[in-house]
Amino acid sequence: MSDQLKKRKILIVEDDQSLLQMYSDKLKQEGFNVVFARNGEEGLALSASEIPDLILLDILLPKMDGLSMLDNLRTNSEWGKNVPVIILTNLDADDQVIAKVIADKPSYYLMKANTNPQGVSEKIKEILH
Repeated sequence: MSDQLKKRKILIVEDDQSLLQMYSDKLKQEGFNVVFARNGEEGLALSASEIPDLILLDILLPKMDGLSMLDNLRTNSEWGKNVPVIILTNLDADDQVIAKVIADKPSYYLMKANTNPQGVSEKIKEILH
């Protein structure tokens, strides 16, 4: 990985401890600076204070769901309007979810069941390149 990518900060917003650990470990191994939150409220606060280069965001979260966090980020922050976001979820996307995701322009939508940490890392590198 290039030195430029190694300095990049990734915010993971995930409430499942084992998944959080797995993705965090992989991204740190790849040289990324990783910060994490376990709910949408914490994720929103951390995104404002840490200004990550990319956000890996679950949809089903306590306190504030991922779509509400994303909407808030896109609406209330100049920086947040353009930060790349990868939705990483097990939620089956119905029409309402897809419409919401499209409206808030994430960079990518990944199903947890169909991906692995290496695939997520590759997608992050592709987006940040």
